[in-house]
Amino acid sequence: MSEHGERATEPIEPPARGGRVDSATEAFVAHRQLLFTVAYEMLGSAADAEDVLQETWLRWAGVDLDAVRDQRAYLVRITTRQALGRLRTLRRRRESYVGPWLPEPLLTTPDVAEDAELADSVSMAMLLVLETLAPTERAVFVLREVFAVEYDEIAEAVGKSPAAVRQIAHRARAHVAARRPRGVVSPAETQDALKAFQRAIETGDLQRLLDIMAPDVVFLGDGGGVVQAAPAPIVGAGRVAPLAAGLSRFGAAALRPAQVNGYPALVLRRGGEVDTVMAVRIDDGLITGLYAVRNPGKLSRMERETALFR
Repeated sequence: MSEHGERATEPIEPPARGGRVDSATEAFVAHRQLLFTVAYEMLGSAADAEDVLQETWLRWAGVDLDAVRDQRAYLVRITTRQALGRLRTLRRRRESYVGPWLPEPLLTTPDVAEDAELADSVSMAMLLVLETLAPTERAVFVLREVFAVEYDEIAEAVGKSPAAVRQIAHRARAHVAARRPRGVVSPAETQDALKAFQRAIETGDLQRLLDIMAPDVVFLGDGGGVVQAAPAPIVGAGRVAPLAAGLSRFGAAALRPAQVNGYPALVLRRGGEVDTVMAVRIDDGLITGLYAVRNPGKLSRMERETALFR
């Protein structure tokens, strides 16, 4: 909070020089990237995750630290509760979203890709799977499967008994397993497929695009009603491949690879500005999902790297 009571827009940092670093601020800053990652995985939105962190800070600043046994667990608990409340609100908003909704893409640091489990958990494909979970199921799955939080701690965070949390976790795991990519795909495999995809686009090679796409490939375009995008999912290689081939009109220099949400992706720039972020889902060596984020409100995190942590 500023001295005028306004919400901060920059990460809270301890004083750079002089004075005693406030212990509450120090603890918050030490766990900030973890808390952001928890909130982002629950919400699929960096902007909303940042808002959740501000709400977390407001509550944390008023806590009696002498009564806190485990600061990390306590902060995760506050963040989870705030994210749950926001997620329920976002669910209602997304029902009226114009066209398909996609998560907000993040230009991620190289170390995210090196942590295979973390990269998988924040991939576009996985975040879309998590969208199919109920809010409490999503919170339980994220805390248990990604961050290895104990059931007792999760129970406190979501307001359920430990026994109920175990049941929710079991149900959520089964739900995710039925919908996630059929095999674990490494960033290297994704990069190979993406390079082939990029070459085929740059040359307008329609047959090559058909060869690397699954027959039932799904294309989702998110313009949010702000910019032009496909108003509904496009299904089938015969329809998606010509759409992808059309990107060749922008020229090879416009399309560049980047690390997005822990995996290789393509970024289309027009006039020096990010126009589209294209992520892919790979199953059995073929592209089964193409996710094109064009909504300008979701592209601000593509100009600087975001560090994620678990």
